[in-house]
Amino acid sequence: MPVKRTLTLLMILACGMALQAQSNPALQRAYRFGEGWSLNDSGGATMRVSGYLQPYAESKRLMSETAGDPDVRFRMRRVRLRIDGNSADEKFSYRFQTDLSGTGELLDGSSNYLLDAWVAYEPVRRIKISFGQRAPYTDNRELFMNSNTLQLVERSRLTSAFATIREFGIFTEATSRLGNQAYLRSYLTLTNGDGPNVFNRDRGGLKYGARIDFLPFGLFSSQGQFNQVDIIRERTPKLVIGATYSYAEGVSSRSGRESGAILYLNALNRELLPDYAKFGIDFLFKYRGFSALGEYMQGNAFVPGSITQRVRTDGSVSGDFIVNGEQNVSDYIKARMIVGSAWNLQMGYLMKNGISVDGRYTQLTPATHSFLNNGTFYNRPYYYTLGLSKYVGRHYGAKIQADLTLVQNRGGINNNQGLPVSGNELIGRIQSTFTF
Repeated sequence: MPVKRTLTLLMILACGMALQAQSNPALQRAYRFGEGWSLNDSGGATMRVSGYLQPYAESKRLMSETAGDPDVRFRMRRVRLRIDGNSADEKFSYRFQTDLSGTGELLDGSSNYLLDAWVAYEPVRRIKISFGQRAPYTDNRELFMNSNTLQLVERSRLTSAFATIREFGIFTEATSRLGNQAYLRSYLTLTNGDGPNVFNRDRGGLKYGARIDFLPFGLFSSQGQFNQVDIIRERTPKLVIGATYSYAEGVSSRSGRESGAILYLNALNRELLPDYAKFGIDFLFKYRGFSALGEYMQGNAFVPGSITQRVRTDGSVSGDFIVNGEQNVSDYIKARMIVGSAWNLQMGYLMKNGISVDGRYTQLTPATHSFLNNGTFYNRPYYYTLGLSKYVGRHYGAKIQADLTLVQNRGGINNNQGLPVSGNELIGRIQSTFTF
C-alpha cells in the first residue's frame, strides 16, 4: 500500500507540473501524439511526461485429444508513466518510469512498480555516465527496446529466458564516429548483480558487463536503433551489429534476475553462490518499412567446488544434491539455472497504410543440466509466431496487434498442474496500445 500511495502522489505531481506549465508564461509546452507533453523553460531545461496503456488478452490451447478447454486470461499488461528531463546545457539528464499495472517482470510473484530511476551526466560530448536502475546494455538487443514499440505482442522466449530486464548500478555509453558514415557505440556496466533494486541485502558479488555496437551505414533516424518496427521508414539502409558479455559473481537465482531466490552454503555454513556468465551477438536492420532482428545468447554457470549444502524454500538446509541417483553438486546446481543457448530471428514489413505483417522463429537449446529442461516452464525448444498489426500515426501513438504462436512439443512437457501432456501448444494473443 505505501508503494501505491507513493505512485499516486507522483502521478498527481506530474499533473500538477503540467497545470503549472499552463499558467506559467515562462514555460513553453507542446503535445505530440505518441510522444507526450514536453515542457521547456526560458533557460533551456526540458521535461517530458509520457506513458502508455496496453490491454491484453491471451488464449493457450494444447493440441491433443485430452487437452480440455484452453487457458484464457484478460489483463492490463502495462500502464506506464514516464518522466524524462535534462538541464539547459544537456549535461545532466534523468528518467523515472513506473508501471501502475503492478504486473512487471519480477519472478517471486510480488508486484513490480518501479522500472527506471536514474540520473546521468555527460562530461564530454557523446560520453554519458548514468547511475540508478535501468535496462542494461548487456542483455539481448530486444530487451532495451521500448515495450510499446514491439513488433509482435510479446517479446521472444529468448528474452524471457536470458534477460535480467532491470539492474541497479553504473552504466556508461560512448559514441565514436569512424570515417564519413560509420559509428561505434560502446557500453560498460557495473551493477549489483541481483537484478532490480534490492530492498533486503545484496547477495553475492558484483556484475561486470560490456557491449560493442557497430553501425556501418550511420545512425538510425529518431532513435530507431531502440525501436523494433521501421515506423519512420528509413530512406537509406541502416544496420547495427553488436556483441555483449557479462559476468556475475555469486548469483542467488537462476540467472541473476532477483536476489535470495536460491541459496547455497559451504561446510562452515557460510553463503557461497555460483557465478554466471552470458555472451551474445545480435543485429538490427531497417530500410523503407522492412525490419529484421537477429539475436543469439548463451548462458554458463560456474559452480564453486566447496559448496556442500543448499537452503530449501522453508529455510531448512540439506546436503543432498542427487542427479540421476548420484550425488553431484555441480550438475544439481546447473539444473536449477538458465544454462544453454538460444537464438531468435524475426522480421516484418510495415506498409504505408499502417498495416504490418511480421514473423518470428525462436529456438532454445538447453545444456544437459539446465532449468531450460524443466517440463512445466520450459522444455519447449521451438517457437513459430506470425503477427498482424495496425499502426496509427508515425510515433507509436496507437496500434492494435494480434499474433499466433505454435510451440512445438518434443516430449517431456507438463501443464500448469505438473501433469505430462502431449501435442503442440497454440498461443493466441491480442493487444492494443495507446501512447499519450
